[in-house]
Amino acid sequence: MKPMSDPCLELTLTDSSATESLGLALASAFPGAGRGAAVLFLHGELGAGKTSCARSLLQGLGVQGKVRSPTYTLVDAYVLEGLTCVHVDLYRVQSLTEVDELGLRDYAGPGHLLLIEWAEKGMGVLPPADLDLTLRYAGAGRCAHAEAKTRLGKQWLANLARNSSLSPYVSNLT
Repeated sequence: MKPMSDPCLELTLTDSSATESLGLALASAFPGAGRGAAVLFLHGELGAGKTSCARSLLQGLGVQGKVRSPTYTLVDAYVLEGLTCVHVDLYRVQSLTEVDELGLRDYAGPGHLLLIEWAEKGMGVLPPADLDLTLRYAGAGRCAHAEAKTRLGKQWLANLARNSSLSPYVSNLT
């Protein structure tokens, strides 16, 4: 019997506002507040929209003020009521030792959401993703591929798929 693949959602994002809409929808679909840790990996080339998506997700969860890219700080934490969001950018790291020294395991406890850009640079020392999001260039827009990796990820993806604000962008759901 052929193993079932992880559930996934494909979206066609026509412009930057569509990428921001995806981030807001991820926030409203988030099932993890007040529970165990949740991990979202964000993949894609430079400029593909990883930070824009993460920024709108954080704002959708209630982060006030400016949300900057952690390209130089590597890790930015935002403490909300019942949830600590940790935005990580591994673009500049050179080794798994550097990733390990960031102390991300300290954020792998209950009530934490890790948003990790360039997660492929930390494979082997990062906690596993609940939801894996890849953004790719597609002409003037972007394509997004979201794949659930855990039970929490499946719930998050199911909530996301039901979000009517994304219906104009959904191209495939499996």
